[in-house]
Amino acid sequence: MDLQRVIRDVTVRLPMASTAVEACQDTVTALARHAPATISVLLQVHDRLRCVAATGSWQVFATVPPKAGIVGRVYASGRTAVVADVADDPDYLPIRPDVTAEVCVPVLDPAGRPIGVLDLQWCAPADLDAWRDVAERLAARLGARIVALGGPPAESRSEKLLRHAAALTGAPTEWDLLTAAIAAARDVSTLAAAVLILADRDTPRLGGPTAVPGELESRIRAELTEAGPAALGRMIGRAHRNGAGYTLGEAGHPPTADHAPLARAGVRTLVAVPVGPPDGGGLLLVADERLLRPDPTTVNLIELLAGQAWSALDLLRTVARLREQASSDPLTGLRHTGPFGQRIAAATPGRTALLAIDVDGFKTVNDTYGHQAGDRVLVGLARALEGALRHGDELYRIGGDEFVAVIEVSRPDEAVRIAERLAEAARRTGRTISVGVALPRSGESPEVTLRRADQALYQVKRQGRDGVRLAPA
Repeated sequence: MDLQRVIRDVTVRLPMASTAVEACQDTVTALARHAPATISVLLQVHDRLRCVAATGSWQVFATVPPKAGIVGRVYASGRTAVVADVADDPDYLPIRPDVTAEVCVPVLDPAGRPIGVLDLQWCAPADLDAWRDVAERLAARLGARIVALGGPPAESRSEKLLRHAAALTGAPTEWDLLTAAIAAARDVSTLAAAVLILADRDTPRLGGPTAVPGELESRIRAELTEAGPAALGRMIGRAHRNGAGYTLGEAGHPPTADHAPLARAGVRTLVAVPVGPPDGGGLLLVADERLLRPDPTTVNLIELLAGQAWSALDLLRTVARLREQASSDPLTGLRHTGPFGQRIAAATPGRTALLAIDVDGFKTVNDTYGHQAGDRVLVGLARALEGALRHGDELYRIGGDEFVAVIEVSRPDEAVRIAERLAEAARRTGRTISVGVALPRSGESPEVTLRRADQALYQVKRQGRDGVRLAPA
């Protein structure tokens, strides 16, 4: 094989390429005439290596994470890899069953920074050292040409949308999701600002981060806040009735009354897309101070993004609701045994008081008036006891008519005073309760502390009920 001829054939074609992708395709095509190998060029596009030219295989990887496979290793290190037997290399990414050897070289810019890789894989014996030299020389010429043509290809809008959709799906909290949706809307549209309006519980509000980058976004949020929930509701209703809208970028035409706050904020270009269902969704606004005309494709991409954001948001809320249901008593809404066990496991000796609470005469209510009446008593008592506790105190239902309050106190008598306040709150509902109070001893398990509180409670029962007793320290 005349390797110098291989280099000449590729070198002659490179100056005729008008784009980076064309330069890569010409390189692969010219190489394929001389090398019976699977050949590909992968360039960095955003946070992945994208295959921009390939030949000699039934299938290739469209994109590869920066450190995945031999190609990712070469890109990350900037050093050539010559693999005589791919079966011995755990990083090999199989693309055809008969590959035996691989030569992968970094494509470097003139400053020596990797911008991609040139990869050759053989299914027959080859002089790997000679091909390494050829590949490195061609990669250097290819890298220089790519830089001269403006660098690797930019991430397409569809690639951006796919990347942001994955980020939305993986957002762990509603806050993270809304933040990601706003960033995605800016990136995909290339406009300067994005704002979400959510129609939560019929009271529209601005969603997402309040500490936003960009002066325009801050002005939009300020104007919409000043306009008030009613104006936000009209904007949401308009979008859900009539669909997505965008400005034509024509000067001299006044905005509608609904859009007046945006005009006051300095908006001259606007895409407005409905989010979610009409009865509980919202509106995504993407805007700019420049006088532009968004094309329909941009609007379509923003609509796809809004749909993905709402699906992810609805899923997060559904999971949160199911988690709450799983950890809450369905009758009173109080947390129950599972969360209580976690809470008392973190009790601080001498400071975390447990108040064991039992409703006096509750069995009589059930036997005389029925379980529905008993349920009403429990719900009323739960609300009364919650109202008597301080901010940060916690109330749990751990049995039929058994409750436990977990409170932080500085002294035992403070815990007793709060217990007496609970007893008084119960009396105002027409019922009475017995309360046993215990503070954890050093080295004592939470279960033993609760048992001591129960023992104090039963002493109150034996002494006539409707009272409070502190367990001995």
